[in-house]
Amino acid sequence: MALLEVKDLKVHFQTDDGLVKAVDGISYSVDVGQALGIVGESGSGKSVSSQTVMGLTRAGNAHISGEILFEGKDLLKASDDELRRIRGNDIAMIFQDPLSSLHPFYKVGEQIAEAVRIHNPDGTRAQARDRAVEMLGLVGIPEPRNRADAYPHEFSGGMRQRAMIAMALSNNPKLLIADEPTTALDVTVQAQILDLIERLQSEFDAAVVIITHDLGVVAEIADEIAVMYAGRIVEHAKTDAVFHAPEHPYTWGLLGSIPRMDAPRDEELVPIPGRPPSLINLPSGCSFHPRCPYVRDAHKKVDPSLEPVAGDPTHRSACLLDSSVRKRIWSDLQAGRRPEEARALELDGGTPEMVAKHAQEPPKAAG
Repeated sequence: MALLEVKDLKVHFQTDDGLVKAVDGISYSVDVGQALGIVGESGSGKSVSSQTVMGLTRAGNAHISGEILFEGKDLLKASDDELRRIRGNDIAMIFQDPLSSLHPFYKVGEQIAEAVRIHNPDGTRAQARDRAVEMLGLVGIPEPRNRADAYPHEFSGGMRQRAMIAMALSNNPKLLIADEPTTALDVTVQAQILDLIERLQSEFDAAVVIITHDLGVVAEIADEIAVMYAGRIVEHAKTDAVFHAPEHPYTWGLLGSIPRMDAPRDEELVPIPGRPPSLINLPSGCSFHPRCPYVRDAHKKVDPSLEPVAGDPTHRSACLLDSSVRKRIWSDLQAGRRPEEARALELDGGTPEMVAKHAQEPPKAAG
């Protein structure tokens, strides 16, 4: 049994403008000691899905369905008191902005010690402080006993992120969710933070879900990658497969926007055209079709489901193009052609059998 298993999770918010389908039916699982990367542009539903695991989206206007099984227990059915016992103890989260997440009026050590004392009420204040100092040292903060008495604004961005990691790991959680842990950090500090998470994951034998918009961030740390677009997972595979044999045009776009060391210095990056769709009024058919260089008429009408790729049942993709066509396009892109050049390949828009199969399923209404 997986440590965390998310099944057909939907998180919709009722607003004055309409129903926002922030998360629209995603499923994934994470085993003990495994790292899953969830990747996608801003607004794709990554953070909302993780916050729902933590029980942080239980607002009056939220409509949540599906299952979130943690050690077999459905967190969606857990009471607020049960979630408070789990949060910060069995499941911990590193939030995007440590300066906003840390309280400016309290010393860093006090805030970490508070997290320890809440879940260990029989311990003393001195023991909680010692644990806070120990964790600050473990994440690489110099002179941790002295720096425990500093305020958040006295820490650099990288040190604040390390303090957040120390707080998250202070109770030895079984699952660590890292939401954009390297945002706004320079490249050197990013590498240090990722190395730290990977090392601590190994030491604590924790499962990790790392959320980011940058595929390069999860290249080394993640065992599997789920690519999200418009509230859904459009590709899910082992990390090597995502980087070396991706099967979805959106994944190709994300990979194409990463600078390459072996590319000429004057070579331009290839951005994904257009903007992410409104989660209130989603396009008909495939949600990515307005931005896809390889779109065909069938893609505007038929909503593809996440299905196994031919020859690899662990690799799933939601695309109407036939797998052989996708492989040809990816090979063409790898050869150095830009998307508009690869588009010139003879595409069939998906085999008749594949389109007919998807057409039997009722397409989701836009909006």
